[in-house]
Amino acid sequence: MATGEPNRDQMLAALAWQAELGATEAIAETPQDRFVESAPKPAAAAAAAPSKAPAIARGQEDPTRAMPDARPGRDQPVAAAQSTGSTTALAAQASTLDELAQTMRVWDGTPLRETARNFVFSDGVPGARLMVVGEAPGADEDRIGRPFVGRAGQLLDRMLAAIDIARSAPAPENAAYIANILPWRPPGNRTPTEAEAQMFLPFMTRHIELAKPDLIFAVGNTSVKALLATKTGIKRLRGTWTPHPDLGIPVLPSFHPAYLLRQPADKRLAWQDLLSLRAALNEGAPL
Repeated sequence: MATGEPNRDQMLAALAWQAELGATEAIAETPQDRFVESAPKPAAAAAAAPSKAPAIARGQEDPTRAMPDARPGRDQPVAAAQSTGSTTALAAQASTLDELAQTMRVWDGTPLRETARNFVFSDGVPGARLMVVGEAPGADEDRIGRPFVGRAGQLLDRMLAAIDIARSAPAPENAAYIANILPWRPPGNRTPTEAEAQMFLPFMTRHIELAKPDLIFAVGNTSVKALLATKTGIKRLRGTWTPHPDLGIPVLPSFHPAYLLRQPADKRLAWQDLLSLRAALNEGAPL
């Protein structure tokens, strides 16, 4: 091998670094303008264009518009809801967690599904008394397809274990059910935008309805603001039990485990939240 040429380990390390940054395809030596590549050629566009567009009366469907690919059965209402852009109506059609997961998986109303590797719906025990709601999948979650499996997830498991809760516990009173506001990883592990959180909020509301938890442990700014319909930040809200505005289920806001990894001094505040959570599981939320 020539001097200065990267070896196999160096190339693998570089590839892993690009994957961590959110790269989803091989990078060429020269940049490519995908918009130019996908644009129709002038000659082809002129040939394809009709000489005169037919007049369409008000209320009449445009016969030249492509119809959605609706398959028989349950996919037909999904396609109809997609055309209206109503995630509320779409979520309401799901009567089980499996149906909701499938509906969210095929919904094409977000570009996040084009950049993510895996759909990340939930983990833990459905029907558990405690539901943990985070923000969005990270790189490890996107790779594996389960929420909270990276370093932040390992810290969450230790936090819950400190109050005798485990996502794999067979008994609902000792188990946790875990999900995120967004089921798709934002590129580069960026924080979800407010618009993205609001887009998926009807899905999460239906998710909570179907999971039927007694209590919700909301971790991170994105999940707290979305669930409680507030602009107030996590540092002011954490540790204060608040009813869900639509469902009435008690919600305890707290720091995201990823934040605690960066700011370990705030673990003492998170421990206070965990003690409050344990007391609420034992005695009921103090609302």
